[in-house]
Amino acid sequence: MQKELVIQKLREQGCRITKQRQILLNVILQEECTSCKEIYYKAASIDPGIGAATVYRMVNVLEEIGAISRKNLYHVSCDMDCGEDGVCMIELDDNTVCQLSSKNWYKVISAGLRAYGYAQKQTVKKVMAIPTDANN
Repeated sequence: MQKELVIQKLREQGCRITKQRQILLNVILQEECTSCKEIYYKAASIDPGIGAATVYRMVNVLEEIGAISRKNLYHVSCDMDCGEDGVCMIELDDNTVCQLSSKNWYKVISAGLRAYGYAQKQTVKKVMAIPTDANN
């Protein structure tokens, strides 16, 4: 789901979705990279033709469209458009997709934290979703 959203945003910016860009996007989505250098080494092991400049340009474009944040260690955000009235899309393992408003998303998170003893009377200030390997 995230990959399709990012590709759509890239196309809206006039970017061609090349094989190298797809490899870089897969590395960023599936790995926990902390730097462009790390992304480069992982991508170059898949396609030795990928240059460091390509990685830096791709990271910059992804940052410009709001898909990643350098302060989030190059993890793709849960939903790039999730603002005050935004929608958070959650895909379950049976391919069911739930769409929650920001308000309902925070209610679900708060209820879950209380149910499992992670929070008592505190309110959720911020939620940051960091994807891990898609096969987990």
